[in-house]
Amino acid sequence: MQAPVVREEIYRTYWAFAAERQRIFEARLAGAAAPWTEDPTLGSYRFCNAFRAADRVSQHLIQRAAYGDAHADADDIFLRVVMHRLFCRPATWDLLESQLDGIDATSFDPEAYDAILRAALDNGQRIYTSAFILCATPAYGFARKHRNHLALLEAMLADGVPDRVARARSLEAVYCELRQWPLIGPFMGYQLAIDLNYSPIIDFSEDDFVVPGPGAERGIAKVFVNLSGMAPAEVIRWLVEQQHAVQESLGIAPPTLFGRTLHAIDCQNLLCEVDKYCRQAFSALASNRSRIKQRYVVDPEPYVLFFPPEWHINDNIPEGRRRDVGDLARL
Repeated sequence: MQAPVVREEIYRTYWAFAAERQRIFEARLAGAAAPWTEDPTLGSYRFCNAFRAADRVSQHLIQRAAYGDAHADADDIFLRVVMHRLFCRPATWDLLESQLDGIDATSFDPEAYDAILRAALDNGQRIYTSAFILCATPAYGFARKHRNHLALLEAMLADGVPDRVARARSLEAVYCELRQWPLIGPFMGYQLAIDLNYSPIIDFSEDDFVVPGPGAERGIAKVFVNLSGMAPAEVIRWLVEQQHAVQESLGIAPPTLFGRTLHAIDCQNLLCEVDKYCRQAFSALASNRSRIKQRYVVDPEPYVLFFPPEWHINDNIPEGRRRDVGDLARL
């Protein structure tokens, strides 16, 4: 198949953004003083990391939900990971964990969780992220979104979904299993599959399967002039392959995460972030989004990192920034 036709300036921007965003991450990790970049757009607005697993929410999910209970079985881990991503707000996880005697499948009681979350809402607290919009239909007959999500989790546990996920033979099979359920659209199904793939339940290559989200599709429209018949998912796989050539062709060293190269989920996310970046840096490019919503605010909490052990990169994290697996249950 013929290669897609790139928009040269924006294609270069895609790789320059990836490299600079990772350089900012590494500078902060090393304790360097701000400012961490001379790029006015990157310095002023909030952007996700070049590697999805290094973002704070993903790190919270990996450390607290996926590996935070050394005695958790597949049912427990499935519940913990899916619940964390559905709310996608670390403070909500921390609230539930502080008021429950463990978050596990055996003791899971939707009514008890509902009481905690309703009290938080009544006190004016947010329980969901504002990063993206979740399906909010009353699929299980409840007026409040969170109560339908709790009912969804209950139904999935009762139907044996964790066991089918654990026995799945591909990342796509996990995605297809999740997509059968109410309230889980294509975007959320793929994000959940990736989150479960961080956990001890499954371990597939992140390059095996990818689902472009709406932001990634907007990014593709900016980076490419013509896809040459490729589907958006194929374009993302093409970008994964190109990282090995961009240093020679563009003079830009692609980022790595303690030795780990970019995978399809990362290139997908970078397309979304570059779409946002272009709204400010290349405002003449047409899009149905014209501004970046969030300004950058320094988070005073230091990064302490842990990645799936199967990646074999935890030993490469600098001392003082690495969390050992034995410490996770004590968080």
